[in-house]
Amino acid sequence: MKSPSFLRLKDRSLIKAVLDIAKKRRIKLYLVGGYLRDILLGREKDNPDIDFCLKRGAINFGKDVARKLKGGFVILDKAHGCSRVVKMINDKTYTLDFTDFRGKTLEADLLHRDFTINALSIELEKLFLTKDIEDLIIDPYKGREDLKSKIIRLVNKKAFDEDPLRVLRAFSLAIIFDFKIDKETLKAAKLKAKGLSGVSYERIRDELFKILERPGSFSYLQELDKLKILKIIIPEIEVMRGVKQGPYHHLDVWQHTLETIKQLELLITELKNNQEVEDYLDEVISPTRSRRALIKLGALLHDTGKPAAKRHEDGKTKFHGHERIGSDITGNIAGRLKLSNDETDSLEKMVLWHLRPGYLADNEEITPRAIFRYFRDTQKEGVSILLISIADQRATKGPLTSKESRIHHEKVVLDLIKEYFRRKKEKKFPRLINGDDLLKKFKLEPSPLVGKILREIEELQAIGKIKNKKEALDAARKFIANQHRSK
Repeated sequence: MKSPSFLRLKDRSLIKAVLDIAKKRRIKLYLVGGYLRDILLGREKDNPDIDFCLKRGAINFGKDVARKLKGGFVILDKAHGCSRVVKMINDKTYTLDFTDFRGKTLEADLLHRDFTINALSIELEKLFLTKDIEDLIIDPYKGREDLKSKIIRLVNKKAFDEDPLRVLRAFSLAIIFDFKIDKETLKAAKLKAKGLSGVSYERIRDELFKILERPGSFSYLQELDKLKILKIIIPEIEVMRGVKQGPYHHLDVWQHTLETIKQLELLITELKNNQEVEDYLDEVISPTRSRRALIKLGALLHDTGKPAAKRHEDGKTKFHGHERIGSDITGNIAGRLKLSNDETDSLEKMVLWHLRPGYLADNEEITPRAIFRYFRDTQKEGVSILLISIADQRATKGPLTSKESRIHHEKVVLDLIKEYFRRKKEKKFPRLINGDDLLKKFKLEPSPLVGKILREIEELQAIGKIKNKKEALDAARKFIANQHRSK
């Protein structure tokens, strides 16, 4: 039996193994949905998801496949007959989903799919008997026409009722493929968006991050906002609307936030030839999410604390402490989205420290100590915060802003980005003294003071003020004396 040339080489043997199991059990198996769509688009995923459907018995068949292929197995939906097999092959993770027909026939099953471009199918055995896949595709709802026209269109009017997450998936598919969502589907999305409130946040998170991972996220977030879908996903944004700011700003808090995301994406494009920045943004923070997506979410949340912090003092509008309030709000949102501890920590740092680069730029001279403290506090998010700072500044065009201050701000921030990567290449200084040294030398009791001294010594060493153990102990003695005098 010939292997079809349009199947990716690494995928053929796995799909053929599934077919052989089906043939032994005399089961007519169909390849359906996204994998078939991607074949037609010439698109390859790093970790393929392959969907199969059969008339009945998908759970038992999935168990059989998992056993024969030595893969992981899970029942996704016992009531509707849906199971999943996960198989690792070399560097790839294959996810194989098996589902019972959601109707009496295959055509009836395809009617329950989300969008026409995913309502495609082919009998699996015939897949290995042809060189021209087009002749064998089962396409009752004109999915191939929509693929050619680059349109996201509902298969049927009840698709969003069957699974409200599809409202968000329409946008994630649109940005991934650079397709347009047809007008009737957009109308239905707005009408059915409330259903998202009943969807698990893990599923919402995954679709949201698909949007954030891609270039051009801003326009999709803006559309989601216009359709009143974004506020269902992140209700905390609602209090930001209409909150006026001081004369440095030309937009209210929410419109400024959207403009910051727009400017951030433009900035990332400007820096696309900077390989260090590109590698930094592409760093994977969790198995399927990168810093590139996370920083956009950080920009979306950076001013969430402003409404609660807003005060009028001496005829001025002030937002003192909004970064700390916003960091707490961000932590709550991250928890709801079930983000990892590392992602949560990164987002909280972006929001908490987003004003620091501006404070540094306001100084006539930035001291080595100030630079050290910035990178000490921001850690791995040093560059994320710097990028958000430029975008934040570019989104601020009130009457009190000036071109000169913006140019100076960007120069300072871009220099700090270079400094981050320079420091990353440096070898870490060996510790000159440790806690035991302090306890013995100065007869101290274990206390927070020891940590403060060690941080001071680390700082002095980093900026070149001390270079050996004797100098470190002398500096520690002075620090302890100053602490006693200040009491």
